[in-house]
Amino acid sequence: MYLTSIIAALMLNLASPAGYNVGDKVSDFELKNVDGKMIKLSDYSDEKGVIVVFTCNHCPYAKAYESRIMDLDKKYASKGYPVVAINPNDPVKEPEDSPEGMIKRAKAMNYSFPYLFDATQDVAKTFGATRTPHIYLLQNTPSGFKVSYIGAIDDNTDDPSAVTNKYLENAITSLQKGEAPSPNFTKAIGCTIKWKQ
Repeated sequence: MYLTSIIAALMLNLASPAGYNVGDKVSDFELKNVDGKMIKLSDYSDEKGVIVVFTCNHCPYAKAYESRIMDLDKKYASKGYPVVAINPNDPVKEPEDSPEGMIKRAKAMNYSFPYLFDATQDVAKTFGATRTPHIYLLQNTPSGFKVSYIGAIDDNTDDPSAVTNKYLENAITSLQKGEAPSPNFTKAIGCTIKWKQ
């Protein structure tokens, strides 16, 4: 029994992505958008940064934050920090998160940002994403995009009007002032990513 627990724990560690830490340089990636076009991180090289959001269709937490994610893009894209949403879930485990479901959702909600499908889940693993939603605020530097903040959007999933700490917005404000975000890491609250077997 004890040995089984150790093996299970080791397997969990192997399955859990290590990912980026704050300050790490981010590798370029290319994923398909809901409009069928391929989108690269390097396509945003003229921006001040990028708000990368790992999210999906089915998760109650992702749904709770959907309008806030849309508002973030409307507020910050024009200021050089557009949203790039990525669905990392295995559609075999969550059929609602299929590419077809993504297309329907993006059209129904009139997303102003790309909604990319991480079919191999390699991008989510490289980032170290574990939840939906999971935020990675990237800053564009002379040496490429670097991670400035990782975690939650704010401190209240259930009620946007009761939010007392807008972690992501505060982090962007810090970058706009030429300062390092503080905090630069919070715990992402959401559904676990549905990894392939």
